[in-house]
Amino acid sequence: MEVILLTDVDKIGLRGDVVNVARGYARNFLLPRRLAEEATPAKVSELHKREQQRARHEAQTFEQAREIAERLGQTDLRFDVRAGPTGALFGSVTPTDIVDELWKQQKVRVDRRKVGIDNIKRIGRHTVPIDLFTDVAVEVRVVVVPEGGELPPEEELEAMEAAAHAEEEAAAAAAAAQQAEVQEFLADDEPEAETAESDASEPAAEPVAAEPESNQ
Repeated sequence: MEVILLTDVDKIGLRGDVVNVARGYARNFLLPRRLAEEATPAKVSELHKREQQRARHEAQTFEQAREIAERLGQTDLRFDVRAGPTGALFGSVTPTDIVDELWKQQKVRVDRRKVGIDNIKRIGRHTVPIDLFTDVAVEVRVVVVPEGGELPPEEELEAMEAAAHAEEEAAAAAAAAQQAEVQEFLADDEPEAETAESDASEPAAEPVAAEPESNQ
């Protein structure tokens, strides 16, 4: 079943992509959660029309790309997002979010697949590399701020990130220890099971006939 993604979906595609997925996955997951809509001919045509309009604002020559790079190099993007106490986001800032904000601020179209980062999952200051044209790239400054607040000082950000890494490492160590215990338990169980199978496979000893008593 073909659907149009309304947001970036891991391992499926980016927002605006027309993708073919299993009908059950679309009906039971993507459509009810409004992550996608059915790709009707009218909606696909409308999508292509919007892309063509935006494509007019994309760098077509080396000179245009240099001019755009100069503008974007002076651009600061800010995203206010929900975040936890250690600075981890409830969600992420995606390449699609970045190119949408560039369009909103500068009316410049950038190919989302030319944004050289994965999803941003922590608050902080980030430098995002973008390829605009052959031999023309730019780094855009992105600030991800906790919703309703401001960005903490750099030292506090580093401490929060260190705390988050420590939590992740502790969780990984606990999971590894639990897995080791399970493996050890299974290993201890195997000899007993083999012994039981071995005993069951051996023929039972035949009873020894008693010798008749002699009458003296």
